Amino acid sequence: MSAPIILASGSAIRQTLLRNAGLAFDCVAPRVDEDTVRIALMAETMSPRDIADALAELKATKVSAKHPAALVIGCDQVLDLQGQLLSKPQTADEARAQLRAMQGKRHDLLSAVVICQDGRPLWRYVGLARMTVRPFSDAWLDGYMARNWPDIADCVGAYKLEAEGLRLFSRVEGDYFTVLGLPLLDLLSFLTLRGDLQQ
Repeated sequence: MSAPIILASGSAIRQTLLRNAGLAFDCVAPRVDEDTVRIALMAETMSPRDIADALAELKATKVSAKHPAALVIGCDQVLDLQGQLLSKPQTADEARAQLRAMQGKRHDLLSAVVICQDGRPLWRYVGLARMTVRPFSDAWLDGYMARNWPDIADCVGAYKLEAEGLRLFSRVEGDYFTVLGLPLLDLLSFLTLRGDLQQ
């Protein structure tokens, strides 16, 4: 019999992705001070990839400790703008500043997923998407912010590719699900090979 699955995330988009893929799962949002942990990891000069992986593992292990029999899925996404890590914007002004900083440049989105069972990591993967932001006018940015704030407040980089945020980009290289914050194809492949999902 396959183990129950828990998503250690309050993310609506991740829940939707798993639900649309036909997974039966429960949600338990971990109590993790992500900003404090991220700052500490950055102080240790960890790479953006390792920071995303460490945060995903922390979330999964925290929930797994209370639900040892379950397969607990932890996720995290990091935006690397030419060596600078961007976090979810706290204010509309911060979102606007992030978008201006990304304009005309390429950034990397790193989406990590870690599965834990019995409080220990069982599987991990970090997906990479390269995103090139097009030049845009101040007038367009004003309209974008008026139409999308505060809906984009919970998004690193202040955009949703599945919504109007798509118009920010001239090029997207990488897996669509990685951009949305969950490398879904790799996750589903692992669960299928393990026998938790029907072949």
